[in-house]
Amino acid sequence: MIDHLCLNVKDIEKEKDFYCKYFGLIPSKKYHNDKTGWENYFLSFLEGGTRLELLSHKELKFKHTDRNSTCLVHFSFSLGSQIKVEELTERLKKDGYQILSQPRLTGDNYYESSLLDPEGNMIELTV
Repeated sequence: MIDHLCLNVKDIEKEKDFYCKYFGLIPSKKYHNDKTGWENYFLSFLEGGTRLELLSHKELKFKHTDRNSTCLVHFSFSLGSQIKVEELTERLKKDGYQILSQPRLTGDNYYESSLLDPEGNMIELTV
């Protein structure tokens, strides 16, 4: 089992608020290392499972990645139904987030949509 995924983020509060608001994640108390300047949150699901760590430092440089090169391309949230995928996709679109693909059945038999979080990380919403 994967314990957690970690995203380096520039605006840790904005990213925390995004994942908590749209995916129901629960943040840990913010950790700040006074010696190094690094800070983080661990975001957890109420029912447990893999966590998402947000890690930040005031000197981080914002960088868009090339999804056609080696990198973490996306991660996925399983929402449990097609209707939930459609509803959350529409909510995120109305709130101004960039939707990369509308809800659809893919060739590998996933019902999904995809979008970018506030800092450009790709997320898939699946059943």
